Amino acid sequence: MATPRRAHELRPRKSPLQARSRASVGAILEAAAQVFARDGYAAGTTNRIAERAGVSVGSLYEYFPNKDALLVAILEAHVLEGEAILERTAAAIRSASGNLRWAVHRLVAAMVELHARDPELHRVLFEEAPAPRRVRRMLAESEDRVTAMVEHFLDGHRQFARRDPALAARIVVQTVEALVHNLILHDARTADVQTRVDEIVVLVVGYLTTAA
Repeated sequence: MATPRRAHELRPRKSPLQARSRASVGAILEAAAQVFARDGYAAGTTNRIAERAGVSVGSLYEYFPNKDALLVAILEAHVLEGEAILERTAAAIRSASGNLRWAVHRLVAAMVELHARDPELHRVLFEEAPAPRRVRRMLAESEDRVTAMVEHFLDGHRQFARRDPALAARIVVQTVEALVHNLILHDARTADVQTRVDEIVVLVVGYLTTAA
């Protein structure tokens, strides 16, 4: 069993300061994402990543101590991208004027957008690769913010019929994430995505509007 990496082993060695260095780091991260998506986590070696990026392995190690540091950088960028999508969703839901079905549909659509951006990479990041504590904390904090957004919308809503808006919001967020994850990463080739999205919306709205 591999020994877990220490925190300093998962961080870049240094930050690129010049435009040329930033371009090199960007190319390395893009290549790492492509190699992980194509070959998987285990087979995604630093040699393959360097070759894909068009740099020497030494140049790669100048910025990243190992492939796990690359993985963490990609994961963190993915989390930040998700945050941006969910921030836009939160703003849209706040302006939904109480339309519960529309708000749920917007939440599901945001989850689909997040998962559908390079689904093979998403699968590797969240199913194959070991997520370090810092990334798990980022994911948990992101989920908490989305849950708080949903709770705020549900609390006092005329159609909301459950007893506890906080618990209902947590169940909705976790259910939507799990269903969309499976749909996009494992079932999208054989299923009509929009039909499945509509069914998820029906499921969630039915739960929220059924008395406890």
